[in-house]
Amino acid sequence: MSTWLSALRRMQQDSIPAVLVTVAQIQGSTPREPGARMLYTAEDQFDTIGGGHLEWRAAQIARAMLAADSDALANQRRLERIALGPSLGQCCGGVVFLCFERIDTEATSLHTWQALEQAWCSGTDRWRALPLDHDAPLQLLENDASGLGLPPEVIRHAHQTQLVRDDQGRRWLLDLCRAHQPQVVLFGAGHVGAAIVKVLSTLPCRVLWVDEREDMFPPGLPPQIRIEATDVPNAAVDMAEPGAYYLVMTHSHALDQQLSERILTREDAAWFGLIGSITKRKQFEHRLSERGFSAAQLERITCPIGIPGIYGKEPASIAIAVVAQLMQLWELRFTQPKPKAWPLSLATHALDGRG
Repeated sequence: MSTWLSALRRMQQDSIPAVLVTVAQIQGSTPREPGARMLYTAEDQFDTIGGGHLEWRAAQIARAMLAADSDALANQRRLERIALGPSLGQCCGGVVFLCFERIDTEATSLHTWQALEQAWCSGTDRWRALPLDHDAPLQLLENDASGLGLPPEVIRHAHQTQLVRDDQGRRWLLDLCRAHQPQVVLFGAGHVGAAIVKVLSTLPCRVLWVDEREDMFPPGLPPQIRIEATDVPNAAVDMAEPGAYYLVMTHSHALDQQLSERILTREDAAWFGLIGSITKRKQFEHRLSERGFSAAQLERITCPIGIPGIYGKEPASIAIAVVAQLMQLWELRFTQPKPKAWPLSLATHALDGRG
């Protein structure tokens, strides 16, 4: 889960007032995109909307709202236009419109954020519809905003957070909250697996983390990290969603091979990475070929894993290289509407020796 949402849930549970700041609209060059969010309390802050003087100014406004009368609409929701060059001296030079939203601790508000969390963990996008000119409650929408007096097509044709006006001319923040996507299925809870999950937990993705050893999983994992402690890890391959990304790095080469066989039989997998050296890849190719797997199927295996240029064998180094590789693949997925079912490896000349 994103830092701002997990922090917001904690603040509500502890009855600590907070202000959520959302980048609602931008003009020109700015440090963050519409939909970037940051949470302020009287003493703390979580996530980032771009750093520097922009966040300093946002903190001033947010904490003034927290210190003021909470019954006034202006201290519950407000929209601020901030010119980065003239007013703050930042070199970006663009203009950022920030929406400030005071978060109360009522049960109805808590249920809204719980619903958003549940939607994200199931891979479902949601829109936050926040009225800026009147005190109607925040609403979560899936694909239709017509009930709010907004044009029916406003959500269907929108691709990012934006400011809109309804049929009465009132302003709304229509905030796209993208779900934790895609799904990564990671086999192995050893040092490298744990390091990868630690990085993935900060990114918009969902992880199914599989191992036979239940005591290997750390406590306090965020909700988008689902653990599966099972004596039959092969079955977890069938649990994965179509289009999942697989990473195999167990404590056993024999189990790695079994999982490889199971994954290669799925025609709907987006990508399959196997930790190991070029020598391990050749051994697996030979064994799998003897079991009837074709050359085309074997080409689906990415081994070694990780982007080129990062050759450290420390768990943290491997995690950075592998997550960067996944992020490259995800960028391709969003920029190319119909990617190939099995993208080619982005690290065919990675160091021989990992795993």
